[in-house]
Amino acid sequence: MKYIIGNWKCNPANKIEAKKILLGYKKGVKKNAKAKAVICPPACYLELAREILKNSAELGAQNCHWEEGAFTGEISPAQLKSAGCSCAIIGHSERRHKFGETDQAINKKVIAALSAGLAPIFCCGETREQRIDGQITDVVEKQMEEGLKGIDLNSAPLMIAYEPVWAIGTGQACDSDEAAVVSRFIKNITNEKIPLLYGGSVNTKNAASYLKDADYDGLLAGGASLDPKEFCAIFTALREL
Repeated sequence: MKYIIGNWKCNPANKIEAKKILLGYKKGVKKNAKAKAVICPPACYLELAREILKNSAELGAQNCHWEEGAFTGEISPAQLKSAGCSCAIIGHSERRHKFGETDQAINKKVIAALSAGLAPIFCCGETREQRIDGQITDVVEKQMEEGLKGIDLNSAPLMIAYEPVWAIGTGQACDSDEAAVVSRFIKNITNEKIPLLYGGSVNTKNAASYLKDADYDGLLAGGASLDPKEFCAIFTALREL
C-alpha cells in the first residue's frame, strides 16, 4: 500500500475555496487496494471534507491536544475521531519550531491519539543548520526516541514522516539519495513495520523517486495538496507503481 497525505495547513481562506479543492479531488482520487489518500484540512472544513470525500479519501487532522477540558483553542483526539478522522499529524516541524512544541508534548499527543483510535502521523526531521553540521540522523533518532517513548513500534498503528525542515515550502526538495539514507536509518529502527513517508516540497516531478529510489512508502504533501490536479496526478503515480 502506498500513501499520499495532503496537509492543507492554514488554507484556504474560505469554505467556497475549500469546496473547490475537495470537488477537484473527486475526479482523480478513489479508494483502492494500491494507494490511499488522506486529506488533512483545517478543523473548520472537516465536516465539509467528510461529506464530499466519503468514497474517495480518508480524513486526518493537522494537530491535536492530549486532553479534553479547559484548554481554550485546542481540539482533542476524541473530538477528531468523532468528526470522522482516522489519523492526525503530530510533531510537524511548524508545530515544533514556530509553536515551541517539545518532544515530551509530542509524545503525550501520540499516546492520546492512539488511545482515541487515531493513527498518529509522527513527523521528524532536521533544520538546515543541523544538516550542515552532519546531525541529520542524530536529530531524527532523538526525536523518535523522545516522541515515541513508550510506544510499541511492532504493533502501534502509526506512520512516520521524515520532513527535512529546510525543504518544507521552499521548493528545494531533498535529493532522493540523501532521503534514502534517512529512510534506511529509520527503517532499521522500526524493522520496516511502520509506513514511512517523505515530506518537503513534494510534487509530480519528484514523487516517484522517493518511493522507487529512496524506499519510502508514501508522501506528505503540503502545497501540492491545495492543487487538485497536482495532488491527483501524484495519487495516480503512486497507484501505478
